[in-house]
Amino acid sequence: MEFKLQAGLASKIETVVTENDTADSIGSGGIKVLATPMMIGLMENAAHSAVDLHLPEGYATVGTRIDVRHIAATPVGMKVYAAAQLTGVEGRKLHFKVEAYDEKEKIGEGSHERFIINVERFMERTASKQ
Repeated sequence: MEFKLQAGLASKIETVVTENDTADSIGSGGIKVLATPMMIGLMENAAHSAVDLHLPEGYATVGTRIDVRHIAATPVGMKVYAAAQLTGVEGRKLHFKVEAYDEKEKIGEGSHERFIINVERFMERTASKQ
């Protein structure tokens, strides 16, 4: 199947940092600031949102690689957002530039890859592991 995705598709996801989003809360450090895994989740969500609405019914994307730097801390209560832009398409492999910001500065940057899947086949293969 051919997918009609072009570089330039973009999305932005915004949230407010809560106690549940902190490194202390999720066990990735004892500090009450936005945890790196939570920032990465926002970045993946932004990338997913940029392209999934453009796929045919029964198809979605899954994250396969992420390479990011978490460069600044964000306290509880501050707004953060992640932005993703599709930078390349290689068949079913999608390449994204991802960035994250809080109300004061850039807090993260990097690249992310997602892969287009047929949801039914993917779930059948996954279920066969049990």
